[in-house]
Amino acid sequence: MFRLTRYLDYLAGPAERPFATAPTRPTGPVVIWNLTRRCNLTCRHCYSTSADRDFAGELTTAEALQVMADLRAFGVPVLILSGGEPLLRADLFTLSAQARALGFYVALSTNGTLIDRHNIDAIADAGYDYVGISLDGIGATHDRFRRKAGAYDAALRAVDLCRQRGIKVGLRCTLTRHNAADLPRLLELMRRHEVDKFFLSHLNYGGRGNVNRRDDAAHRLTREALDTLIETAWRDVQAGARREYVSGNNDADGVYLLHRAARHRPGHVAGLRARLAAWGGNASGEQIANIDNLGHVHPDTFWWHHSLGNVRQRPFSAIWSDPADPLLQRLRSRPRPLRGRCGACAERAICNGSSRIRAFQASQDYWAEDPGCYLSDAEIGLRPVADGAVAAGGGR
Repeated sequence: MFRLTRYLDYLAGPAERPFATAPTRPTGPVVIWNLTRRCNLTCRHCYSTSADRDFAGELTTAEALQVMADLRAFGVPVLILSGGEPLLRADLFTLSAQARALGFYVALSTNGTLIDRHNIDAIADAGYDYVGISLDGIGATHDRFRRKAGAYDAALRAVDLCRQRGIKVGLRCTLTRHNAADLPRLLELMRRHEVDKFFLSHLNYGGRGNVNRRDDAAHRLTREALDTLIETAWRDVQAGARREYVSGNNDADGVYLLHRAARHRPGHVAGLRARLAAWGGNASGEQIANIDNLGHVHPDTFWWHHSLGNVRQRPFSAIWSDPADPLLQRLRSRPRPLRGRCGACAERAICNGSSRIRAFQASQDYWAEDPGCYLSDAEIGLRPVADGAVAAGGGR
C-alpha cells in the first residue's frame, strides 16, 4: 500500500526533517483473511471468484480462533477481515471480538450492501478500527461493476450509517478504463459524505480480475488518475484536512510521485527518495500475507493459485517462517530476480518490481516485467540504444 498522504505531508513541510525507518522490533506481516468465499455479489474484478453459495471446507469457528492466537503470538499487528462478503459469515462478530481482545488492529473489508439499520449497532459494537467499503463508480457505473442493480445506493447508505455511528470508514475503488472518468466525482463524494480515507486500487490480475484484465486502465488513463488523486490529496494537505489517500497494487505510484516532486518541489527530492526507498514498494510475501477461506496461506490475496501451506496442517507462523520455501526466498530477496524492464529499472529500490501476479498472468514468468507499469523508459532510467530500442527491454 502506497500511503500518498504521508509523503505529501513531507513535501508540504521543511525538506530537512528526519524520519523514522523500520521498527526496531520485528513484527509479523499484515494478514488479509478471507473468512468466507460466499458473497451476495459477483463483481467483475473479484480476485476470489466469490458467489452467493456455500463453499465446502471453510475453517470452523474453533479453527479460526486457534489460527488467530497463533497470528498474535507471531507478532501479526493487523487483521483485515474480508471475503467474499464477511458479513455473511455467521460467527463474524465472535471472531471480531476475539481479534479485538487479542489486541489486533482490526479492519472490516465489505461491499457495504448488507450494512443497514438492523446490523449497524453490532458493527459499531464490534469496535473495528476501520471499515472499508467498495465504491467503483457513481450510480450505474458501480452497479455494472458489482453486477447488481441498487448496489451503489446500498453501499452509500452503509457509508452514511458508519459515519453516523462514529466508525472510521473508507472508500475503495478499483481503477479500470470503464470507471476512470468517475474518479473526480468519487473524490468529491468522499468530501461531501465526510469519508476518512480513499483507497485507489490498480487492477491486479487475480480471479475474475484476470479474466477481465482487458478492462485494465491504459497507461495514459492511469497517469491521469494519479494526477487527479495527487492533486486532490495535495489540496487537502495544504488546507489541513485530515482525510487520507492511499493507492495499492501498483508500486510505480511512488516513482511517479518522485518525478512530480522533481518538477514542483525539487528541494525535497532527496528526502522523498530516501523515504520511498525505506518504504520499499511491493511487500507481497514479506510484510503482506493472505489466508483464504480454506486455510491456505498465500503471499498476498492475488496468489490463490499458489499455496505456501495450510493452517490446518501447520501453524501460520511455521509456514511464514519456513526458510526453505523458494518462492518466499525470492520474493524477500533485495533486489528481486527481475527481468525485462523491471530488471533494468533504475528505481527498483522504490517499487521492488511491483505486481509479480500481473507479470505472471501476462507471461507465465513471476520475474518478468510488470505490464501495469505506466512509467516511460526515461522515467525508469532506461537508455535508448542505436537501433531505437532500449537497453534491456522493449521501449515505451
